[in-house]
This record gives sequence, structure tokens and C-alpha cells, in this order.
Amino acid sequence: MAAKLKKGDKVVVLAGKDKGKEGEITSVSPKTGKAVVDGLNIAIRHTRQSQNSQGGRIPQAMPIDLSNLALVDSNGKPTRVGFRMEDGKKVRFAKTTGEVV
Repeated sequence: MAAKLKKGDKVVVLAGKDKGKEGEITSVSPKTGKAVVDGLNIAIRHTRQSQNSQGGRIPQAMPIDLSNLALVDSNGKPTRVGFRMEDGKKVRFAKTTGEVV
């Protein structure tokens, strides 16, 4: 199945502790159905000091389930993503506005 959300998409969180916040997807894991959104779902990771990195409490963005994310359309509102054929190519489009993403 084609990916509805991809790296670089601007999304809004629909559920969870960061509900309503917007961010950009930095990585997607289709196998687990999760995505990492820059600056959202932050957890503190305790790391040991090593030769090349400082130890301590480091904030890290954790994956969010794709079902809890929605693409932001040109109006700034959350939208679902659909697929259609244009000039023999499969393209993603916003369901609210009909614009190609």
C-alpha cells in the first residue's frame, strides 16, 4: 500500500499529549506504522558519557502512530490523504481542498 504520509510532510497530532500541535515528519517507519515528528512527543533519554558524546539527560523525539497524525492542507487545517491518477502518475491529494500534495 502506498504511504499517505511521507518524510517532510507538515502534520498535526490528532491524539495524545501533543494533541493539536504541528510539526514536520523527520522519518517514517512503514513496518511499525509510526513516524517521528520534529519537536513533538519528546521523551528524556538518559545516556552514559562516551568519548564522542556528552552524557546526561537528552531530550529525544519518539515515534507517533500514523493513525494519530493528519496532513495539514494549504488552509492550515487537518485533512485526509487520497490518491488519484494524473498524467499516468499516482499522486497524493488533500481530501478537503482537492489540491495535489
